[in-house]
Parts: sequence; C-alpha cells; structure tokens
Amino acid sequence: MNNLLWKIASQPIFAWVPGWMEMAIVLVIVMLLFGNRLPGTMRSLGQSLVQFKKGMKEGDEEGSDKLQ
Repeated sequence: MNNLLWKIASQPIFAWVPGWMEMAIVLVIVMLLFGNRLPGTMRSLGQSLVQFKKGMKEGDEEGSDKLQ
C-alpha cells in the first residue's frame, strides 16, 4: 500500500499540459485550416470589444445620472 501511495505522489501534477512542440503543431494546423478567415474574425472581434466598452461607458454614465 505504501508503495502505491509513493507512485501516485511522485507523478507530475501537470503531466497533461502539452509542451511547446505540441502547441506549435496545433498552431500550424489551425493556421492551415482557418488562416484565410482569421483576419476577418479578429477584426470583428475587435469591433465587438470596442462596442462593448462603449456600451459599458454609456451604462456607467446613465447609472451615475440616475443617482444624482
């Protein structure tokens, strides 16, 4: 029993985390599959973040006006 506990305790905690080589391979595959769509997707993501921030500012201003 003691030997089994030692084997379990000696296992690395982050053994399931992919290394840099696996991450590079996944990145290359993603770029090959979705490379032509990524610029448009990132552009729309940036625009949506800008709109979200504007909405948050308007909400804060609207909320502070109601408090006064």
